[in-house]
Amino acid sequence: MSGGGFLGKLKALDAYPKINEDFFTKTMSGGIITIVSSVVMVLLFLSELRLFLTTSSAHELSVDVGRGEKIKIHFDVTFPKVPCSWLSLDAMDISGELHLDLDHDVYKQRLSANGSPVKEVEKHNVDATKKKAPAGVNGTVASTAAAGAAGATGAAGEGAAGAGGGGENGTALASGCGSCYGAEDKQGDCCNTCDEVRAAYRRKGWALSNVDHIEQCAHDMYTESIKEQAGEGCHMWGMLEVNKVAGNFHFAPGRSYQQGSMHVHDIAPFGDAVIDFRHTIHKLSFGEPYPGMRNPLDGAKAGQAAAAATGMFQYFLKVVPTSYTDTGNKTLATNQFSVTENFREAQGGAGRTLPGVFFFYDLSPIKVKIVEHSSSFLSFLTSVCAIVGGVFTVSGIVDAFVYTSTRLIKKKMELGKFS
Repeated sequence: MSGGGFLGKLKALDAYPKINEDFFTKTMSGGIITIVSSVVMVLLFLSELRLFLTTSSAHELSVDVGRGEKIKIHFDVTFPKVPCSWLSLDAMDISGELHLDLDHDVYKQRLSANGSPVKEVEKHNVDATKKKAPAGVNGTVASTAAAGAAGATGAAGEGAAGAGGGGENGTALASGCGSCYGAEDKQGDCCNTCDEVRAAYRRKGWALSNVDHIEQCAHDMYTESIKEQAGEGCHMWGMLEVNKVAGNFHFAPGRSYQQGSMHVHDIAPFGDAVIDFRHTIHKLSFGEPYPGMRNPLDGAKAGQAAAAATGMFQYFLKVVPTSYTDTGNKTLATNQFSVTENFREAQGGAGRTLPGVFFFYDLSPIKVKIVEHSSSFLSFLTSVCAIVGGVFTVSGIVDAFVYTSTRLIKKKMELGKFS
């Protein structure tokens, strides 16, 4: 008895009383309203589903307080008119750190005159030359690149004079010990290969402009490769790691060395050859990319006009530290950058412009934090219920209004009162 009473009370709580089908009245207007409301309901549901599946991002700005960090620069550049053996990649920054003739994590692919690959990819897995620059370099990061050509010309004469000065005393000091031609750091130093002679000259700040009198360079691979690869191009890519301070890195002809506070490229081996530095930047990034990231220089081409291809291509980059956090709460530390381009045509004379591609970068003190957000399933479910309930209620009100109005009009027409 008590169970029946409880069930009876439960039935009385039914908020959805059922109406006998005999009392249903179906109309054409009701059918049209049902179709329209169903279409509206589906469209609103799809729109809400798209918003649920799409992540939104919030951007925040803060002062960058990072200290002692490193930046990995990824690059991929093609030089269709500059042979690989002619190219040198150097990096320097305002802290005084130099990386000369970078070849660690750097790959080179020789290209024929028509752009097809020649031989296999070259990769040298050795540490880059790394030195501390003299005190004067800190303030000349931007100017050393521009002064490189003048230094190359002037230092070439200085290096030749240095070689001549030590030539008479440059005989081998012992069996199997080659002369350094006056560039020894201390008495008894040996230079048994052409590269060792070049390294000794670099340490002295001299340019080895003429190798004819250097016995070790009689069959120098560097000199031979310059002649062999003439007319070829080069595809160069890889990664270099630099301090998180302002600096520059550049692709330029000839081997480089430091002479006092001046960064110098030895272009003497190329003679009067026209060095065409037209290029295509396939990729340039400061750190790993995050979803949707766009680097402004990806796919950029420069110097396509033959008349404007010989000279110094300059890219001034403003690097903005960026932190990206995805919906899984994983954070990626990377960088974005903006760029301003400039070109300096080659000039003749002793102060001729050093041809090459130079990237000058500076760090922004402001850090951008990007956080991805996605809607929760409960929020999506609430919105769907609101859509279904709202459309159903509104369509019911419209149907009731149409049905009542239709009946009233019919009744007045029957009574002859409708005009």
